[in-house]
Amino acid sequence: MFRLLIFGGTTEGRELAEYCARNGINADVSVATDYGAELLPPNVNVLCGRLDAEQMKALIAAGFSAVVDATHPYAVEATANIQFACTETGVRYLRLLRKSSAVSGKTVHDMNELTALLSGTDEVIFSTLGSKSLPELTKVKNYRERIWVRVLPSDDVLEQCRELGYDDAKVIMEKGPFSVAQNVEHLRKSGAVILLTKDSGATGGYPEKAEAARLCGAELVTLARPAEQGYSFDEIINIIEKELKK
Repeated sequence: MFRLLIFGGTTEGRELAEYCARNGINADVSVATDYGAELLPPNVNVLCGRLDAEQMKALIAAGFSAVVDATHPYAVEATANIQFACTETGVRYLRLLRKSSAVSGKTVHDMNELTALLSGTDEVIFSTLGSKSLPELTKVKNYRERIWVRVLPSDDVLEQCRELGYDDAKVIMEKGPFSVAQNVEHLRKSGAVILLTKDSGATGGYPEKAEAARLCGAELVTLARPAEQGYSFDEIINIIEKELKK
């Protein structure tokens, strides 16, 4: 019997899981966090917990026919681990790509370029890059005084912010998706003139952040996506229906 394993925690992963549920495709979804699990419909079997490459390998070997990697475009380590696990088990690997948005403002290609750029200014910064970027942003000149961060509400994340030296008063802990108005509110609250974002596409709220930056007169700085190859949502469905589900 055909069994599909989706590595998700994203809008794309949820949409694929919903498609499978509607069409009688036997699919499990692996997510790293409770927040990722919350995105999924109640009739989907969810496997919750962060896995390393060997744990992924053991999971895939437990009887899955194919794997769809629908993790976040910037989850480079997770994607590498999934690819390794599929290669080791000989299971078909499919990468589901997120649609990109038209990028505005200035683009940087990695965190080193970003921190160098930010250290060349004295401006107040509002980061929507998420908690994984917190350690790298401490390299920015006077980061405690200058950087506001928006992260998911989590005791662990708050503790990480404190351990890294971020100012509690400059930590906004809220769960998206965020509207233009909410992004404007956070920009004005912070007084930032630089907004940091990833190229997260429409599903990740990039257009709303770009518009908020425009309305507030803030400079938008986008961390470019890592280069990768894969398939669109419709192409993934076509492969499942015509090549795999036999």
